[in-house]
Amino acid sequence: MDISVKTTLAPTHRTACLVVPVFERRKLSATALQLDASANGYLTKILKQGDMDGKAGQTLMLQRIDGITAARVLLVGCGKEKEFDMRQFKDAVNAAMLVLNDSGANDATSYLADAEVRDCTYTQRLRIEAETALHARYRFDQLKTKNDQTEPRLQRMVLNVIEAENLATAKMAVEIGTAIGKGVATARDLGNLPGNICTPTYLADTAQKNAKRYSDMNVKILKQDDIEKLGMGALLSVAKGSRQPPRLIVINYDGGKKGDKPVVLVGKGITFDSGGISIKSSASMDEMKFDMCGAASVLGTMVTVGELKLPINVVGIVPSCENMPDGAANKPGDIVTSMSGQTIEVLNTDAEGRLILCDALTYSERYKPRAVIDIATLTGACVIALGKHPSGLLSNDDTLAEKLRNAGQRSGDRVWQLPLWEEYQDQLKSNFADMANIGGREAGTITAACFLSRFAEKLKWAHLDIAGTAWESGDNKGATGRPVPLLSQYLLDQCGKKYRL
Repeated sequence: MDISVKTTLAPTHRTACLVVPVFERRKLSATALQLDASANGYLTKILKQGDMDGKAGQTLMLQRIDGITAARVLLVGCGKEKEFDMRQFKDAVNAAMLVLNDSGANDATSYLADAEVRDCTYTQRLRIEAETALHARYRFDQLKTKNDQTEPRLQRMVLNVIEAENLATAKMAVEIGTAIGKGVATARDLGNLPGNICTPTYLADTAQKNAKRYSDMNVKILKQDDIEKLGMGALLSVAKGSRQPPRLIVINYDGGKKGDKPVVLVGKGITFDSGGISIKSSASMDEMKFDMCGAASVLGTMVTVGELKLPINVVGIVPSCENMPDGAANKPGDIVTSMSGQTIEVLNTDAEGRLILCDALTYSERYKPRAVIDIATLTGACVIALGKHPSGLLSNDDTLAEKLRNAGQRSGDRVWQLPLWEEYQDQLKSNFADMANIGGREAGTITAACFLSRFAEKLKWAHLDIAGTAWESGDNKGATGRPVPLLSQYLLDQCGKKYRL
């Protein structure tokens, strides 16, 4: 879908559908008042009849209104005007897109961003609307032989810009939102693919294919022999239980100045997680195809970076393999040697993500990065602690953590920071190795990060646990594409004032 910006006059604007906000107690927005005046009070009359009150989530499609040029007017309920915030704004865009996707309109013009949003600037609203509209339009049906969903006719969407002198800034805001939307869709596609298709080799091939679209991006794929030469014993120990060969995917984007230290993004790429010998229960095990959503978010973020040609150096590192129960697989009690030389007692083979991430963190040191952020569906404990709303954040650097918190707030892809205190390290003690790979039932998200912190002592490092946010279960089962918006916002914030929209 093509999304653009334009300054329009709603009553005389030619389009298949105008999308207009209405607030609770039938309060018309400024745009709705213009339309109402041109239609001799028709909107007021309809609302007084009780067809709509303006509550959040309500929609009302009106057809062929005298005095209004557009073929349709879609009224979208936004709740109480004084409480209208970013979350409710996204909900309003989603509600509008659901109706538009099912309508016969092939284009639409939205005035939703004209309404004041409590915690959003005007340009932020335009950007978020573009991103949210693309998210709502997303479909994953490429593996169905009979598609039960008709393709939306909507092909073009115009976002109204109130002042013509703001068009240049508005255009950039929409370009950013569209690029993030593409990155999110990339991550969702990869996450939604089944494990028999999205293997480590498939991830590597996708990274190479994506990189060919961008002149400043290149990819290096390390295969099993290369990984062995690096001494990545922790990663290899997980991979040896699978018939699928492991891959270490390295994506280099050189958009910044030569010699500038890069930001390194490390994504967990377990393309299917059975738990290994410490096998998971069969209920919902199909969802373990989502255990590579950290890797998917890195590939998605690199797409956003490439689309925007950001003036920054970024390295994406994806350690990828399967975790399967085989005669050669890790056994509880095995001791493996990581790339750093530290030894690890594997007390639970289902705590495998940290084993592949620790070697990738050590590998990242060679880039002398300004910051390293790892992203992983790491612990069920994070789901219990935080639910599905924020991702978990732990870091050894307060400044980096603050930047990520701010980026989460600005993007609406929020995080919640947990402590990384030294006291928790005691839970990883082993009688037989330098550390155990689990720390017991208590504070599982924190002890997992404590484990990773032992491989990040030379780095300004942050860990994002996305186990609760990377996908949804139930009727809406599917990858969310998070935290691509958060990571994209963090990188945009590093690129100067021009990109902080």
